[in-house]
Amino acid sequence: MKQLRVGMIGYKFMGKAHSNAYRTLPMFFPEALKPEMTALCGRNKAAVTEAAAQLGWSDVVTDWKDLIARDDIDLIDINAPSDAHKEIALAAAKAGKHIFCEKPLALTLSDAREMLQAAEEAKVAHMVGFNYRFSPAVKLAKKLVDSGRLGKIYHFRAWFLQDWIIDPEFPLVWRLQKEIAGSGSHGDLGAHLIDLAHYLVGDMHEVIGMSETFIKERPIAEEMTGLSAKGSKDSPKGPVTVDDATLFLARFANGALGSFEATRFAAGHRSTNSFEINGSLGSVKFDFERMNELEVYFTSDEEDVQGFRRVLATDPAHEYAEAWWPPGHTIGFEHTFIHEILELTNALREDRLPQPNFHDGVKCQAVLEAVERSIDERRWVEISEM
Repeated sequence: MKQLRVGMIGYKFMGKAHSNAYRTLPMFFPEALKPEMTALCGRNKAAVTEAAAQLGWSDVVTDWKDLIARDDIDLIDINAPSDAHKEIALAAAKAGKHIFCEKPLALTLSDAREMLQAAEEAKVAHMVGFNYRFSPAVKLAKKLVDSGRLGKIYHFRAWFLQDWIIDPEFPLVWRLQKEIAGSGSHGDLGAHLIDLAHYLVGDMHEVIGMSETFIKERPIAEEMTGLSAKGSKDSPKGPVTVDDATLFLARFANGALGSFEATRFAAGHRSTNSFEINGSLGSVKFDFERMNELEVYFTSDEEDVQGFRRVLATDPAHEYAEAWWPPGHTIGFEHTFIHEILELTNALREDRLPQPNFHDGVKCQAVLEAVERSIDERRWVEISEM
């Protein structure tokens, strides 16, 4: 391929992140396959036209079926709400289009498996949007684990803490409705933690969890944009049908133990996405609010200088760093999406499957549903049961 003609469905929070990645990639990675921002899709003609002008898309359509039917589209980018993922992905695969889909891949494990099967049968490339893998500091953690420098891995603990819906009068946005979102903090935040665990440590064997919905009803939203919304105390209320917080424990196939916490009710935490890995020879700690840093500890250090050291992952030795700024000049959230699109375009040019892909999305969905089953049945659930 000499170019990648993209048709994108959705243009709000993730749509902006993806658009920025498509636009910025050629500037800093000139050898990469160049994305062409061909058409943007949204149901509201006026709104999608305004978004296309702002974000840099050449054309607009209001029906995703029309977008998929176009001959000048190679890749369908899906960042619409979760309940739309399956239908769009199946149609895109049938039309022979490559697919880039935001997480969680689907509302259910069976739907995710159907999407994977369709993509494989159509022999199209497929990728799922777990962008946090693409932080240079996370790549460094992966390198330390895979090289054996941390030794045998004993523990993986992770937490994703937010507080954006802690106000009980915050409106009932679509992310709080199970029929649209699939789940709450579990599928939205916990999915990222699960994927990082799979990426860094390996497959899980069994899980046990608990969850809570602290605010059972909220005012109906009058307007929604990304993670924000407008409503009124006088508005009628609707039921919250997803979890506000979910915690679970896990045993990994390699014997490591894991603990996971995802909540939208941690006051003072805007977006604390963190993990710690403990091995026989050392440990690492990561916090996305300080995404350019990885805390590293090695047991082999002399006793008088032992302790966690701060590694700033901005030197040429760190993945992606050489394309950006001089050492010490940091990058941000938006860069994870640029690196994600770099992996996607490189995979297409090299005729291989991008990482992470729908296989990873299915694996993540299996854990999400295993945790939900364990909560419902109040027992340990093996992933193989799913």
